[in-house]
Amino acid sequence: MPPLQPWPIGPAAAKPIPVSPWQTWRASLWALPLLLSLGFVLGVLIWARNNEIEERELQRQTMISDALSTEAQLRAKLDDEITHLRELPAKLKHQEPTAASLAAQPELNAGLRRLWISVTWLDTRNRILAQLPAATENQAAIAEDGLSLHLTSPVGENGAKGMLVVRYSPALLLKRGVPWWLSHKYDIQMVDSADQVIASSRDVSVRLAQSTRPSYRISFPGPLRASPLTESALTDAALELTLRDPPATSIRPLALILIAGFLPLIAGASWLLRRQVRQISRTEAAWRTEAAWRQAMEDSALVGLRARDADGRLLYVNRTFCDMVGLSAESLIGLRPPMPYWPPDALDELTARNRLNLAGYAPREGFEARWRHADGRTLEVKVFESPLVDAAGKQIGWMGSIIDITNAKRLEEGERRQIEIMSNNARLTMLGEVASTLAHELNQPLTAIASYNAGIANSLAKLGVTDAAVLGALQRLGQQAAHAGRIVQRIREFLTRREPQHELCELNLVITDAVALLGRELARAQVQIDLRLDPDLPALLADAVLVEQVVINLVRNAADALQARPQGRLIAIHSSRSASSAHASGGVEFVRVAVSDNGPGLGGRGVETLCAPFYSTKREGMGMGLAICRSIIEAHQGVLDVDASPSGGARFCFSLPLLTPELLAARNGESSDD
Repeated sequence: MPPLQPWPIGPAAAKPIPVSPWQTWRASLWALPLLLSLGFVLGVLIWARNNEIEERELQRQTMISDALSTEAQLRAKLDDEITHLRELPAKLKHQEPTAASLAAQPELNAGLRRLWISVTWLDTRNRILAQLPAATENQAAIAEDGLSLHLTSPVGENGAKGMLVVRYSPALLLKRGVPWWLSHKYDIQMVDSADQVIASSRDVSVRLAQSTRPSYRISFPGPLRASPLTESALTDAALELTLRDPPATSIRPLALILIAGFLPLIAGASWLLRRQVRQISRTEAAWRTEAAWRQAMEDSALVGLRARDADGRLLYVNRTFCDMVGLSAESLIGLRPPMPYWPPDALDELTARNRLNLAGYAPREGFEARWRHADGRTLEVKVFESPLVDAAGKQIGWMGSIIDITNAKRLEEGERRQIEIMSNNARLTMLGEVASTLAHELNQPLTAIASYNAGIANSLAKLGVTDAAVLGALQRLGQQAAHAGRIVQRIREFLTRREPQHELCELNLVITDAVALLGRELARAQVQIDLRLDPDLPALLADAVLVEQVVINLVRNAADALQARPQGRLIAIHSSRSASSAHASGGVEFVRVAVSDNGPGLGGRGVETLCAPFYSTKREGMGMGLAICRSIIEAHQGVLDVDASPSGGARFCFSLPLLTPELLAARNGESSDD
């Protein structure tokens, strides 16, 4: 689907859209075809030049190859002549050195028909013993063929009978030793180190390589195959090949054709294109002025705007939308769902909502969604979708207006929490008043029970009753009534914001007393208690009554959680001594009590949730037990926390500091100053 086209909004009164360097340069694009044409012409000329260089290089490589081939064939020809020459001394070593002996050798006559000019037999003092042909004929042949060269071979063992000297014509060697096609293609000459012509394939005595024609020289010092019995007089000679008919260059006619015919046509076309580009530039300037209105309005809007095609691909976003999600327009345009600003944990929900919107089922009143900013924070937005139509009235997508309602949601949530806190405070105040009233009302019957119990005990003593069971029961009744009175009094004092009454107490004894009070209740619930108390715990300053109520509440909550377990219900209570690094400073040590069970566990809830006032997981619960427990522990300057039990259930732990009376007084003083 093509991108959205800008539409006119009003007169050109808004600030124009700044012209980028690319737009300025684009106004001169009319000259690009001309420049490209000039570049093309230059490229063709360079190609032709390079092609000519390549042809010359190929020609040179071919010439080198042909020179090597010629040199190899001439060496082979000389080697063949040397081979024939070596056969003569073996046949002549037992004959007299006469012209008749030489003339009787077939190899000599064959050599004279090939290249040899003459064969001379010299003695050990280099005096002529015999020669064929005769000296007069030999001189005539040398004069006819020009310069001659010679090959030598000793006769007899170590040259005892002299030496054979064969003179041959290098010009004849070039004519007969070089293939005809090479002789037709090149002028071949043999030159010495002084650049003097020794022999030539043509009847010329000057060096042909001195002309402008391509040539190549290769060393030709002697036969390719050396022998201790032979040597060559060609010690400083070289072969020189000169190309007869070099190909003519075609770069100049091509350049003239291109310049004379192609460039005027391109110049005319460039002029026409320049007129067209100027018209387009004027139209674009008017478009930029009109589009400035739209951009100014969209950028100043406090509502995020986005345009999508029928497949959900982003076509347009305004600045407010980019600021809202923390991403640039360049990184958003063209994206398809899922979008980068969708939270990973809400992809399924947002994908389903997106399908409904693209299908036309977006609610007219808008819908709320949760997005994610690029920095990771969560956004609450409200989205309104409307059809996006083109100039022909055809719907091509959807236009969305997005409002950031994060602050509104935050204010609404804060107001809700404030109302909840006020409600909780009112309930806590009412609960304190009810507890104070109940404590006052319960004190009277508890006092009456204690009085009646004391009266009965005194009466039985006067009557002389000595039944130990009856007297023991009356004694325990009096103790429990007094204990109940202390509990009611301490809770009343705690709820009226009084400090706990710290006194030395044995924590293990407080725990065992609490478990003993719940003994029958735990037995009915078929709950086993596993007590693992550290016998070396020191006495600590604490309100034993309140700490006992904390243990009772935690054990009772664990027993209630185990009711969903059919069997094997177990509550483990551990006490230990721990370091202070996690909870306090100043080197104070702590005692730690852990109450764990093998029930269903915490269900992902933390200590803040579980200890919130009026929060309860039980239908009949008030949600105050753990809140009061946490308040009691913190009033003792301790910590209450919760985590998962190794047995799979929940584990509630509280830590109390081992304070001396001096430290307790100091801390209470700091608390009062705060």
